[in-house]
Amino acid sequence: MAALVAVPALILLPLLVAFVGIVFSESDERDEGGRGGSGQNGSGRTESGRTEEQVPCSEALAFGGAVLPAGARPTGACTVQGFQDIHYSAAFHMPRTGVQDWLIHTYPDAPAPGTESCLGAEADLCLDLGPEQGLPGDVDAHAVQVRVVHEDAGTALVRFTAFTM
Repeated sequence: MAALVAVPALILLPLLVAFVGIVFSESDERDEGGRGGSGQNGSGRTESGRTEEQVPCSEALAFGGAVLPAGARPTGACTVQGFQDIHYSAAFHMPRTGVQDWLIHTYPDAPAPGTESCLGAEADLCLDLGPEQGLPGDVDAHAVQVRVVHEDAGTALVRFTAFTM
């Protein structure tokens, strides 16, 4: 009787070990794809299992159809996270007086930015874009969110995210 139980266990045990190894593996397709994998170029994994890498801010903004505005200074690292979707983020300081013009120039078909879409975010101005809300059709992102904080009379902090769903 013990032999009847041992044989299936010996067959299933290697399959179980292989399955666990695949599930908990630290590698993914991006590791082989050129940007560097976990531990390279500032990349890592978030709690949700997404890989996070530092990227040029121009790449993060371009994913959402934008460019760094004149007079802007990036703050911190711009990043991309990926798992089943892609999420770029960038933050920069710029002259407060140029924010509205930059948004209008970048997203001419978008609704006017305001506070209505901030929804609890600590921001003075917000803009949420999607295919039906003024996001240009030729960008890779499915949605863009811009949050603006007026830090002082002359400076604004802009937080930009562009992502797929």
